[in-house]
Amino acid sequence: MFGDTPLTIIETTAELEALMDTLQAHPVVGVDIEADSFHHYQERVCLIQVSILGADFIIDPLKIEDCSSITRLFDNPDQVVILHGGDYDVVSMKRDYGVTFTNIFDTMLAALFLGMPRIGLADLIGHYFGHHIDKKYQRHDWSKRPLLEEHLQYARGDTHFLLALYDVLSRKLRRAGRYEAFLEECSLLAEREWSGRTSDPADFLRVKRSGTLDVAGKRVLRALWEYRDGRARALDRPAFKVLSDTIMIELAARQPTSMDELHKSIRPSSNLARRHGDELLEAIGKGLVDEREVPKRAPNERNRRSRPRNAPSIDRLFGPLKEWRNDVVHTRQLSPVVVVSNQQLKDIARLAPTTLQDLADIPGVRSWQVEDYGEAILDVISSIPGPAKKRKRNNKKRRSGGTPEQRA
Repeated sequence: MFGDTPLTIIETTAELEALMDTLQAHPVVGVDIEADSFHHYQERVCLIQVSILGADFIIDPLKIEDCSSITRLFDNPDQVVILHGGDYDVVSMKRDYGVTFTNIFDTMLAALFLGMPRIGLADLIGHYFGHHIDKKYQRHDWSKRPLLEEHLQYARGDTHFLLALYDVLSRKLRRAGRYEAFLEECSLLAEREWSGRTSDPADFLRVKRSGTLDVAGKRVLRALWEYRDGRARALDRPAFKVLSDTIMIELAARQPTSMDELHKSIRPSSNLARRHGDELLEAIGKGLVDEREVPKRAPNERNRRSRPRNAPSIDRLFGPLKEWRNDVVHTRQLSPVVVVSNQQLKDIARLAPTTLQDLADIPGVRSWQVEDYGEAILDVISSIPGPAKKRKRNNKKRRSGGTPEQRA
């Protein structure tokens, strides 16, 4: 599958610095990482795979004393770094090595912009090159050493084909007239920052559906979050493997104070009940008497902007906007996220922009979306009557004695 392409393992600081010197001469580089987020409390980058034309490399950062030179691979604006589904790669490399990304080409984003039905790396490799990529080590604990030959061959497969994919997909994007829009999305990807575990006291509000809880429920959720975090740290396990967000929300809402009440949410025979039952009740009790102030929002939660006074309600706008979006998706055979995502539609419905500049000022709305779809979005919004128009129409009905149908 890899032909005669050599594979080089980089395990020392000197080898890494020499590789960085070599890579400077290559305008296009494929990159991927492997981490251990499914196995440990403090996740970290465990492998960095790099491919250039005619050579594959695997960097072992767990064996290299000084990895600071790795930043040179990403901060050259004249060098294209090819990723696939690079969200996690970007934030992880920033978190662990302070990397700055300046020129990304994400092959998964490219497939999305081209409307391809299957966008996984193995799918693209199979579609274009006819090779089957086995993903059985996708959740392997990459912090384990030694690395076996099968691990190395699996890892190199994630970058070996990226340069060829880059050639194919970039040509297709240009022919489809989607290349500039795609590049804007890649630039936004390069700006992503790590938003995982922090020391912010509002971190517990990241839990999905935390906004449905009252103040007492949020205090219980905070106590459960603190218990889970401490336990996960002690066990060196990911927090979700100790206690799921779903269970925490249910316990925060029900607030059981006895084992019988706890068992209404957690089966008595489950490992969770046996291992954590007493501690969960203790955490809930702490939450119920907690008098600390509850933060108003989770870290990085977008501020709410005001909407025009006479704008139609969010519900009245969201339905027609989504219907318009789905028509575009069907007609152009695109993924919804490369037209307008559901979250963006909700923000647009909430803020009800009346000009292209208003639309462009909404956080998260892209320039290419304003250019390609802005006028259509404003047309949808303007077609929905606001409260004033609706009230005026109702008054006219009352003055004329009802609707024409009623008068008849």
